[in-house]
Amino acid sequence: MFVREKTARGHRYLYLVENEREGSRIRQRIIRSLGRKDVLMASGELDRLVASLVRHCDRAIILSDMEAGRIACTRIGGPLLFGRIWERLGIAAVLGELLVDRGFEFAVERAVFASVLHRLFVSGSDRSCDKWMADYRIDGIDGLELHHLYRAMTWLGEEIAPTAAGALGPRCVKDVIEELLFERRRDLFSDLSLVFMDTTSLSFYGAGGENLGAYGHSKDHRADLKQMILAVVIDADGRPICTEMLPGNTSDATVLLPIVDRLRERFHIGRVCVVADRGMISAATIAALEERKLEYILGARERSSAVVRRLVLEDEQPLTPLLVERACGETQLFVKEVRVGEMRYILCRNHAEAERDRSDRQAIVAGLAKQLARGDKALIGNSAYRRYLRRTSSGDGKPGPAFEIDPGKLAEEARFDGVFVLRTNARVTPLQAVLRYRDLLQVEDLFRRAKAILRTRPIYHSSNAAIRGHVFCSFLALMLQKELADLCQHHGLVIEWADLLRDLDRLQQATIEKDGKRITTRTAVTGQIGSVFQAAGVALPPNLHEQAA
Repeated sequence: MFVREKTARGHRYLYLVENEREGSRIRQRIIRSLGRKDVLMASGELDRLVASLVRHCDRAIILSDMEAGRIACTRIGGPLLFGRIWERLGIAAVLGELLVDRGFEFAVERAVFASVLHRLFVSGSDRSCDKWMADYRIDGIDGLELHHLYRAMTWLGEEIAPTAAGALGPRCVKDVIEELLFERRRDLFSDLSLVFMDTTSLSFYGAGGENLGAYGHSKDHRADLKQMILAVVIDADGRPICTEMLPGNTSDATVLLPIVDRLRERFHIGRVCVVADRGMISAATIAALEERKLEYILGARERSSAVVRRLVLEDEQPLTPLLVERACGETQLFVKEVRVGEMRYILCRNHAEAERDRSDRQAIVAGLAKQLARGDKALIGNSAYRRYLRRTSSGDGKPGPAFEIDPGKLAEEARFDGVFVLRTNARVTPLQAVLRYRDLLQVEDLFRRAKAILRTRPIYHSSNAAIRGHVFCSFLALMLQKELADLCQHHGLVIEWADLLRDLDRLQQATIEKDGKRITTRTAVTGQIGSVFQAAGVALPPNLHEQAA
């Protein structure tokens, strides 16, 4: 049954007709004449007729109200998925436990969750989060305003004990949250005998609090901005354990030992094997680790360490070939153990990396030779070129004004092709030491991929407490991301993070109330959303749902 328009005697008429079959043919039968179209429209009869019909069609109600601007869509994918993981990790329960005796008049846990969700999708300041969350259907955020987000951040970074002697910073609420979250999964991950640590710098667009903001070596290449140092401790499975937030002028080499001491105290662990890169170690750090009888696997400085350069690399013992399995295939390694007094070194040469280093050096030398043919004055400012140059000798044996390629330097560089050296006191085989250090490289890769979350710029907060809370929300976001990645891996799913976030934003929901009914509909599922929701144990809402208003 449908409406058909016919023209007769210069006027257009509307008829209600239906199709009926006569034998093998379909004919249209006029049920009723509705009248002249222009008269119906002028009198409003046509609109009233359509409105009376629409009241009996739920889908048409929604479509007509959307076109009229009486209904708007909200995004539900992110809150549904990460809300489930939020509950799974016990973050909501932990925050609720700590907030029992506090007299906040707003939903602090919901403010923290909204901020964490914002870090996952957009990152950035809490000012933008205040406007961003209006487009998302997040349960319990009604009435939350920007000052509530600021107060929630300040509570997370609130100091609950003064800075102890030798400690890097004061004890804060966020430290208690980290410890309680670890306790909730201690039955699954009861041992922190192997920990990895990495640091990054976060720049401020403000003063940077009372003392967190300071000028220092910027890994963001923004020496003009004050910064803070963020250290993240990760367990052997790549799960974030805790954070330490330090003034921006803190050297990486001074943070390892205090963090390890605090780690043992906070999480009540005994045996610890610390795996760290060469940037975090010094002779004093190694001596202190040995004094505390802690095991370590540390990257050594191949070029700057005289012991490594003269004794370890020149050791005449043969290397043992090993094949190490990787996700993309096998890696050919050659390993040997070298003892220098009581010190134990593991020398490793990666065949594939050696070929890559050799090829890169040949390309640099080829370009250097072309530049020398044109003139050498501009080459001194290029560090990649300068390391292979030497001055030409003059007739009296003194250095000349020009430069040439130094074969000796080329030969010296070739000694380091594909080579890395570890220093360890752990009771492990050379292969085990290499594998554990390789895990650190994977953690560093995770850290680099997570920088978009951890960077959290711009940071406008003016107090240490609010800055700590702001950055801690990014740490919680990293925990959610890691948990989701583990769930997907367990179910055999390979996800692209940026694509997943786009697909989650496409999952939207619209609700309309009319004639005593509340009708809710959602958009279709796209990409891997269905599989990811299934892996996380999240049930998709129905396509169309009707209930009493």
